[in-house]
Amino acid sequence: MKPYKEWRDQKENAGKLTWTLGLYGTSAMAKEVGMSLKEYWEQIILACYLDEPDPIATWKNVAAEVHRLKNTLNGLTIESLHIEAEKTDLTIGIGKGRKWMGGTGRNIPSFEVFISPDWRKTHGKISFNEPLYMYGNLIKDVTLEFDHGRVVAASAKRGEKVLLEMLKVENADKIGEFSLTDKRLSRITKFMGETLFDENVGGKWGNTHLALGSVYKDSYPGDPSQVTEAGWKELGYNESVIHTDIVATTHRTVTALLDSGKKHVIYKDGSFII
Repeated sequence: MKPYKEWRDQKENAGKLTWTLGLYGTSAMAKEVGMSLKEYWEQIILACYLDEPDPIATWKNVAAEVHRLKNTLNGLTIESLHIEAEKTDLTIGIGKGRKWMGGTGRNIPSFEVFISPDWRKTHGKISFNEPLYMYGNLIKDVTLEFDHGRVVAASAKRGEKVLLEMLKVENADKIGEFSLTDKRLSRITKFMGETLFDENVGGKWGNTHLALGSVYKDSYPGDPSQVTEAGWKELGYNESVIHTDIVATTHRTVTALLDSGKKHVIYKDGSFII
């Protein structure tokens, strides 16, 4: 798998590979999360704005807002983020050579704004109330504790053994992505058992998700194809065959510490404040 991933990443970083990913709901998917097939498809239709008179126009408006959000975040010159919530007190250092991303059209639906931070600058604790599927196993109520960028403690009320085994994979104990979704954009309200939807849930409080493992190298503001392996390591971009998204939809506040030393609340009550 690793040689294939490296080949794919090289193509993507050189601008020679892209995609659009969607989801076709099946009875098995619906059953797994306790929905009828009709209910499952109702969520897909809502999430993708397929009930709108002109879904394409709506998606263009969504993309414009996502681009505004990421451009504003990039203009803030954020040094670190402080995420506060019940059972959560986490600081994520952004690091040099980064940009926020979103609105590429590669995933439908997609509302998130995300970044691949310097893995070495993460410390604290974060809890996730949303379940996730890993290798066919359901994992629930994950809590992670970071110190100097590595997961030093991990627990789950269900599927803990699978979680701990995943963390043994090389560099799977480091952060690869941090993401926020504004509830005003997403109409996804239910757990779908599919990362494509679950990492974009809106609901009452929007969502925060964190990925363990591999980064997105297009978070680099220059030409990723020109960065050497040593260069990526120097910048703190994590490399792994794993990229596991874990989602939290509880109420939270995200405060940015700017390079100027000022603090700026960027996300509260499920919405960006920028």
